[in-house]
Amino acid sequence: MEEKEGAIVKKGHEEGLKMALSLLEEYQLPAGLLPLADVIEVGFVKTTGYMWILQTKKVEHNFKMISKLVSYGAEITGYVEKKRIKKLKGVKAKELMLWPPVGDISVDDSPTGKIHFKSLAGITKTFPVEAFAAGQ
Repeated sequence: MEEKEGAIVKKGHEEGLKMALSLLEEYQLPAGLLPLADVIEVGFVKTTGYMWILQTKKVEHNFKMISKLVSYGAEITGYVEKKRIKKLKGVKAKELMLWPPVGDISVDDSPTGKIHFKSLAGITKTFPVEAFAAGQ
């Protein structure tokens, strides 16, 4: 597991959730982007931006403002950088009858206030950032 070398690791729901939220804040990503439940572990490697989240089970979350159902796997990994998560694994968004995996999330600089989700199939969806505010 070389990609986990030098990582900061937090165990347990409270500490893990706190760390995940602080990473979102630090990299200017919306706080409600990762609605996690029963977190086992969150890890982050500052030098590479590699992040992983382990939860006891898959979580489905409905973002009401945009009527979008998103599935978060028991293991989520990706590379975090300013206003972006690349090579994301473990997150799927319901699109009609399909669940294409989301591979890339990026947030525009203000003032557009848009967030873009790119699936591995090359489909990009754009939504207002407010839809992913904490508590949505």
